Amino acid sequence: MTNAPRWRVDCIVGARPNFVKIAPIMRALRSDGRFDVRLIHTGQHYDVAMNDVFFQELAIPAPDINLEVGSGTNTEQTARIMLGLEGVLAADRPDMLVVVGDVNSTLAAALVAAKLLVAVTHVEAGLRSGDRTMPEEVNRLVTDRLADLLLTTEREAEVNLIREGIAPGQIAFVGNVMIDSLRASLERARPVRETLEAHGASAAFLDAVKEGYGFVTLHRPSNVDDPATLGGILAALSDISRDLALVFAVHPRTRATIAANGLSTLIEGGRILATPPLSYLQAVGLMREAKLAITDSGGVQEETTALGVPCITVRDNTERPITVSEGTNALVGSAPERIRAAAGEIARSGGKRGRVPEMWDGKAALRVVEHVAAFLLRRGC
Repeated sequence: MTNAPRWRVDCIVGARPNFVKIAPIMRALRSDGRFDVRLIHTGQHYDVAMNDVFFQELAIPAPDINLEVGSGTNTEQTARIMLGLEGVLAADRPDMLVVVGDVNSTLAAALVAAKLLVAVTHVEAGLRSGDRTMPEEVNRLVTDRLADLLLTTEREAEVNLIREGIAPGQIAFVGNVMIDSLRASLERARPVRETLEAHGASAAFLDAVKEGYGFVTLHRPSNVDDPATLGGILAALSDISRDLALVFAVHPRTRATIAANGLSTLIEGGRILATPPLSYLQAVGLMREAKLAITDSGGVQEETTALGVPCITVRDNTERPITVSEGTNALVGSAPERIRAAAGEIARSGGKRGRVPEMWDGKAALRVVEHVAAFLLRRGC
């Protein structure tokens, strides 16, 4: 390795889904003698306590730079990240910028790098829901148009990219880095009872979960911003909880709508435990043992497929279709009767018997690093 080139690679994170994806990539880059790596945190998710827990649990090194942009609208956040990042990259240009996922930090970093003529690798490229009302879909589309190297989690993503005019030579199938983190964390996942007790579960609830439980997350604006839609979903959860106790990790956005519209009575009564957002190892422990998951999260769709846990996705579409075609996921929309029916079917049949998709094997980050190195060698860096 002494005669091998050393490349400077900057990795961008900004929100909790990024942390899970960047952790194995950072480890793989830093264990490879060809790279000097800098971690830049945009501060898009700015809850210090939750950030610290995720960094600790995923063994992510402290960020070299934190832009601390904080909250705001999608446009405000994107603009502040761009303004902060431009000076950082212009003052100390990397050979490559690595972005992951589809959050505002991903889009903003890709835009800045493109303006400064810094090469961009997009990990998790080519995923499409077909729904441009989702901010994440716009972020995905624009980031992929700007990226120089596009690394995919499933083969259908390459089909999407080629259809959109991306040259096949820019695309490589590497697998799913989220599953790298999941596999690496299973032995350290928090025991279910420990997590429940930490969040105030009653003795009656602890007794109930001995017969099984479901794990719930909801945060998409289309589900949680409109009180009528959220109220219907919560009513369905209340009905489901009569037969199956539910652990509901409540997103701040969801909690705000519940509080502002008097919806808390729908999830009170002992069979639903509403918790704050969970740490990664707490969430993994709960998902692994759950009878089912009810979610609108892309990450939970993937993680439950990898764990073999039936998943009810409260959306009409998904950018992760392989979780439906091969995995344990079912799209049901937000209609309460469809959510109830899906949960009832899982109770009767045990749910879909999916399989773990191709190359979701815990080694995706190693393939990411090899493709980044090959790209930089071709560039003559």
